Amino acid sequence: MSASRRSGTTDELGPDEPERAGPVGPDGSDLLAALLDGMDAALCAFDAGGVVTHWNREAERILGWTAAEAVGRHGFAGWAVRPADAEEVEGRLMSAMEAPGRQVHEFALLTKDGGRVLVRTQSAAVRGPDGKPAGVYCAFSEVHAQIDLERSIALSEALFEDASWGVVLVDADLRPAVVNAHAARALGIGRTSALGRPLGELLAQGVEELESALTHVLAEGAPPAPAEIWVSVRTPEGDQRRCWRCGFVRLASPLAEEPVPLGVAWLFQDVTEGKQGEQEAALLRFRTNQLHRAARAAAECEDPGEAATVHLDFALAGFADHALIDRVAGGAVADGAAEGPVRLVRVAATPSGAPGPSLLTGQAGLPVRYGQGHPALQCVERTGSVRASVGAVAAEQAREWALARQWPEDAVHALCAVLRSRGRTLGVVTFLRGSGRSQFERVDAVYAEDVAVRIAAALDLAGVVGR
Repeated sequence: MSASRRSGTTDELGPDEPERAGPVGPDGSDLLAALLDGMDAALCAFDAGGVVTHWNREAERILGWTAAEAVGRHGFAGWAVRPADAEEVEGRLMSAMEAPGRQVHEFALLTKDGGRVLVRTQSAAVRGPDGKPAGVYCAFSEVHAQIDLERSIALSEALFEDASWGVVLVDADLRPAVVNAHAARALGIGRTSALGRPLGELLAQGVEELESALTHVLAEGAPPAPAEIWVSVRTPEGDQRRCWRCGFVRLASPLAEEPVPLGVAWLFQDVTEGKQGEQEAALLRFRTNQLHRAARAAAECEDPGEAATVHLDFALAGFADHALIDRVAGGAVADGAAEGPVRLVRVAATPSGAPGPSLLTGQAGLPVRYGQGHPALQCVERTGSVRASVGAVAAEQAREWALARQWPEDAVHALCAVLRSRGRTLGVVTFLRGSGRSQFERVDAVYAEDVAVRIAAALDLAGVVGR
């Protein structure tokens, strides 16, 4: 414990106090002793003559000398420093009496068992009632502990200023308390504007998954591996879908007797481009395998028309909900040889109800009632792919849109690819998606064109062999 008048040691840094009549409560020395012993840093004090007047428990822990052994000694000479270093150390410490502010020094002290400890000290003058220096106080800690603290502080400052990934401290209410510059840019908002706001105001989608992860970390601790979360960020150009690889660390107060969660440190990095590349590569591998499998299965079909439906069925997997094959009425048409409007006859279609293999139809040869400007007719006229979508409309309007084009009523997105073989147009293959899928993209059109080439070859062969 630190020195106090109750132990018989004179406190030369404080004014004399009258004796109390009885134990009516803690006196000033008791309070001072409690404050000193509760400090995390080691602290000692010297009077103007260099005599030790105070010594707290942290100083005792570091050096092994108790307060009773330290208080009253003159400087550190002969016990806490080597004789060769005593004069220099005492001079540095006592020079703080005449210097303004605090002074920082590093030197080696001796422990009670004879070991040496390198410490970093901060010393400053203690003023008496007249304003003149009455002594020196010296706070010290082991250099490695001080360096660890400085590293921690430097790491925190670097994370919140210069880190190349987002760092957000989220409080126990799941609201951002601190946001670094990178995270603010990723969220599309200022660093101070994000503080204290619900995550739902910062993200358009993905909030539920993120909040669930944060809640789990608060309750159970950090997960063993990073998590990839897809979110939508609000921007002036609209919502942007991003994939963030997230790490979480639960924060607890080091000052509480029991761990009290202060919140969660959420670190994330944008990996959208990499994830999209992985998804595109996986999709390309799947579609290439489907084309390969379809070609092998079609090669075993005796009927070329059946081979065309085999290609259609393999193409549907993961690509579309419905598919149709329409052939030009009267046979294939060479470029520029069509006389009048082109009419199309349905030759194959997927079942409109329960899923199943495509069915050959159109034996009667009756043209499909496609209106002017129908995507399939446009596809024939352009000899190129055509995409169509109903857009954001009510369900009843989307149903009417599909039925008016002779498609299943649940279709909302369409992709038509022309069937070409030997320089002639044979017809059109149409792929249809329901509302649960996204609209067709350019990469989908490329795949549809690959399928169309194979279907066209099978239909052309069927015409040659008369089937």
